Amino acid sequence: MEIILKEDVSNLGNANDLITVKDGYARNYLIPKKLAVIATKSAKKHRDEIVRQKAYKDERIKKEAEEVAEKIKNKKVKIGAKTSSSGKIFGSVNTIQIAEALAKKGVEVDRKNITLQDAPIKEAGNYTAIIKLHRDVKIELPFEVVSE
Repeated sequence: MEIILKEDVSNLGNANDLITVKDGYARNYLIPKKLAVIATKSAKKHRDEIVRQKAYKDERIKKEAEEVAEKIKNKKVKIGAKTSSSGKIFGSVNTIQIAEALAKKGVEVDRKNITLQDAPIKEAGNYTAIIKLHRDVKIELPFEVVSE
């Protein structure tokens, strides 16, 4: 039976995918749980329109993410931290501080999209963070932790 998924289903597909499954699986599980609908002619037209609109929105979001990546590309980020005489930081540097440093440079990035390669950072030095702006747009941001 041909169905259209309404939600992401693990090991089966993502929302708005047109797939073929066994009749019993579709009628007894997917359709009653409102995870899928039968792929009628009108349902296929509706799905095609949704996919087309989603592709347009996704392309626009990706373009905006690439513009932000270009802004970040040439930024030099320094993060000040209180350190001991041996160079150890009191506490650690985290994604919040990197997001704040980028905001001071005029680029807004959500801290949840930043991952640190060398977490936790407890010493002054040079490090790299990976910023995921879109599922296809990732950029590496080198930053320096200096003692205040």
